[in-house]
Amino acid sequence: MTLQSIIRIANYSDGVLYALAVLMLLALAVILDRAWYLRRTILGGERLVADVAAHEAIGTADLGRLLAEAGNLPEAAILEICLRQGPRRDLGDLGRLLDEAIMLAAPRLDRRLWFLDTIVTLSPLLGLFGTILGMFRAFSVLGTPGNAPTAVTGGVANALITTAAGIFVAMIGLLAYNGLSNAVRLVVHQMETLRTLVLNRFTESRAGRAAAE
Repeated sequence: MTLQSIIRIANYSDGVLYALAVLMLLALAVILDRAWYLRRTILGGERLVADVAAHEAIGTADLGRLLAEAGNLPEAAILEICLRQGPRRDLGDLGRLLDEAIMLAAPRLDRRLWFLDTIVTLSPLLGLFGTILGMFRAFSVLGTPGNAPTAVTGGVANALITTAAGIFVAMIGLLAYNGLSNAVRLVVHQMETLRTLVLNRFTESRAGRAAAE
């Protein structure tokens, strides 16, 4: 298919195919951005969880080292709160503060995914709208003297390309949206796991100090 054919089909849809192309580019931009960020976050979270799980007790020095390793990861908020509150803080109060940190971090994880969800819903409707416009153009041929009725067939075929394009954009967006949403759930699970691990190891360290005293 030549460039001229693509332009002719796009013009046949009264520009709807151009709008679908823009939505596809925006969807790809969101997919690449979120996929890169979430994969880096998941890998960093796995290292932090494994590091904390390998310790029987967590002290202030360990928290400082883990916080430096966390960098910009969302788990850094959990470690920062634990380091700021210190091991003498009541574990019940500390647990509630960590819950707050997880709830505040969660909305930042699925940032811009709403836009991908909107594209999934909008693209098929926009494609159908372009097909309807193309069908109007195709059947208008019958009302023009000198045009053969067989010309309608080619017009209908061109009009249906817009619906196919809209469904294609929606399928790509849906697959990406489900995958990215699952990645967000995994990051939240890692944060909750880190919260539990840190609290348990604070308990062990407090028990050890109590026994020593």
